[in-house]
Amino acid sequence: MIAVKPKKFLGQHFLTDLSIAQKIADTVDACPEIPVLEVGPGMGVMTQFLVQKPRLVKVVEIDFESVDYLRKNYPTLEENIIEDDFLKMHLENTFGGQPFVLTGNYPYNISSQIFFKMLDYKDLIPCCTGMIQKEVAERITANPGNKTYGILSVLIQAWYNVEYLFTVHEHVFNPPPKVKSAVIRMTRNEVNKLNCDERLFKRVVKTTFNQRRKTLRNNIKPLLSDLDNQRFNEGKGKLDHSTFLSNELFDKRPEQLSVAQFIDLTNRISEEFIS
Repeated sequence: MIAVKPKKFLGQHFLTDLSIAQKIADTVDACPEIPVLEVGPGMGVMTQFLVQKPRLVKVVEIDFESVDYLRKNYPTLEENIIEDDFLKMHLENTFGGQPFVLTGNYPYNISSQIFFKMLDYKDLIPCCTGMIQKEVAERITANPGNKTYGILSVLIQAWYNVEYLFTVHEHVFNPPPKVKSAVIRMTRNEVNKLNCDERLFKRVVKTTFNQRRKTLRNNIKPLLSDLDNQRFNEGKGKLDHSTFLSNELFDKRPEQLSVAQFIDLTNRISEEFIS
């Protein structure tokens, strides 16, 4: 069977080192017994180790050539190959509503979108592992005060414990990417709710990091303005936020705030608009 040619527009960089592929596959063992969904299996370099585990494995692949290769080389996987765009899938249907582990050598160009989707299905995905661009891995695992700490850090760490497992160098791929890669694992924490308006929490995090060099006082103003307009459309008067914004919390920059402090900030904003 002729090997699949990597496609740049799909962000494909095929891993060629079998020992690394097995190490990545073994990261799912931290969450045993439940099924596994592998995103972007390509030619199955990692799949071959996943299917040896005593659990159901499904793979989702958008590249028709890779799907054809998998069907011919992994016939026992036939019924569990999903030819689809992961980002458009309804994941509650994947294993009949059962929780599952999400894993893969994720395409660099959509890895952040994959993790935002994971968050949408956090109650179905107790564990997510896999390989991504090193820079993104450092972002996800960063602590407050770190220059790489940002939107992904806060939103993921609110719901998952994150681990940076190991670095993978460029020479073990075809074609070699221009950046290093890293393998991470995210395991659901014990948080079931954030004790704040969770939709507003997302907006607060995303708004404040839009201009991360500015203080919270400056970069929260567009959100306050939007909420004021919403209030006005409901027939209520606009508010003067000068006292609210005088709090010393707003002297900080977004990367200085922990998840708990973002929850507190969200509650403060909610209270500001209660009338």
